[in-house]
Amino acid sequence: MFAEERHQLIAERVVVQGRVGVNELADLFSVTQETIRRDLAALEESRTLRRVHGGAVALDKLSRSEASLIEREGQRLEEKLRIANAAMTLIPAAQTVSILLDSGSTTAALAQQLAHWTAEQDGDELLVITNSLPIAASLGTNTHLLLDILGGRVRGLTSAVVGARATEQLGGLRPDIAFIGANGIHAGFGLSTPDPVEAATKSAMVHAARRVVILADGSKLGVETLVRFATLEEVDTLITTTEPSPDLGSALEAAGVEVVLA
Repeated sequence: MFAEERHQLIAERVVVQGRVGVNELADLFSVTQETIRRDLAALEESRTLRRVHGGAVALDKLSRSEASLIEREGQRLEEKLRIANAAMTLIPAAQTVSILLDSGSTTAALAQQLAHWTAEQDGDELLVITNSLPIAASLGTNTHLLLDILGGRVRGLTSAVVGARATEQLGGLRPDIAFIGANGIHAGFGLSTPDPVEAATKSAMVHAARRVVILADGSKLGVETLVRFATLEEVDTLITTTEPSPDLGSALEAAGVEVVLA
């Protein structure tokens, strides 16, 4: 097999698996590990993948890789709807309830459900606090809801309000439930996101809420991104679409996290 053919197959495998190992590829192609390392170096130079210890990862698996909100809104729509429906069941029917909605495409799916919310009994109130401009816009037309939006700097990639003003406001709040998104949920590293400023805002949400519910589809499980914003012990419930791996499942159980499969 020519090197160019091997490079193409390695590139395709990285796209499918997200990560490949030197030993795995050496066995697959019946070549030496040194040959594979040269292949990976060439593929990294052409910006096809990124080398890591023991192998290589797809470029979208890097710790700072982050798709825009618009890109993410079109992905895994059915899974996000299932998560949103499960999250709706956690919002109690009571006279006064306050929830905090993080920015993100999965929390936006929950917001789409909340856009049709009405009180079960006269006098019931639901206050939604959010740092997401799109979520605030979608909920602003529902006159049955009370809506607050945090102030601060808007991060263009995610349309999230972040920064010192937002975290300071969160420090003075104690909502009943926070629904928070995550880019990665890992047994050892906890919950993470690529941007440090957005991570600080998420961390402030975790510390503010009486109950913390993470909304994350199966693609986020086992993933580490750049900045940890919470440990597993700080989470009450995880709503996801895939059974966690044995190591993550054990870590979640040890941390006392309720896992809801949607």
